[in-house]
Amino acid sequence: MRWGFLPSFVKDPKTYPLVFNIRSESLLQKPSFRAAIKRRRCLFPADAFYEWRRSGQRKGESQPYLLKRRDGAALALAGLWESWVGPNGEEIDTAAIITTAANGATAAIHERLPAILEKRDFDLWLDVDEKRVDEAFLLLRPPGNDVLEFFTIGPAVNKADNDRPEIQEPLEDAAPAQPNEAPAQGSLF
Repeated sequence: MRWGFLPSFVKDPKTYPLVFNIRSESLLQKPSFRAAIKRRRCLFPADAFYEWRRSGQRKGESQPYLLKRRDGAALALAGLWESWVGPNGEEIDTAAIITTAANGATAAIHERLPAILEKRDFDLWLDVDEKRVDEAFLLLRPPGNDVLEFFTIGPAVNKADNDRPEIQEPLEDAAPAQPNEAPAQGSLF
């Protein structure tokens, strides 16, 4: 799979912007996702994910955070996939994560989160019986405030060359985000 959702109806994939995060709130209304929500739901397993809290107006004024399940289990992020088939039979398989509003605990870092599914909901999410789309859609909500833990990490995570376990270690001297403090960042959505 290639990262970034490419709808099947696109004529030329080189001219169409890929969608990297799919907003749950508008998922059912957008023609781009209508078929995929019915028949091509998937899960992205992850041990953690990163989010940046913007603390100022300049690019370098962002603080990275690592978010993971408090219970130590793997995360299951809801997603959609699609296969684009070109006029000459070429195929491109793409996928993207679905996002939802942040919960009360994480809203101080960022206004959105990946839609995190619980193990008990995997079968419903992955069941592509079209009669159950509405039930599956209801799973796309913020996680409970006790599901995730998060902490600040260093800026090494911003460099693709850095692939060491140390980049996920918490910064000891960083102040935690305050839940009632609004993030000072723009939105990609």
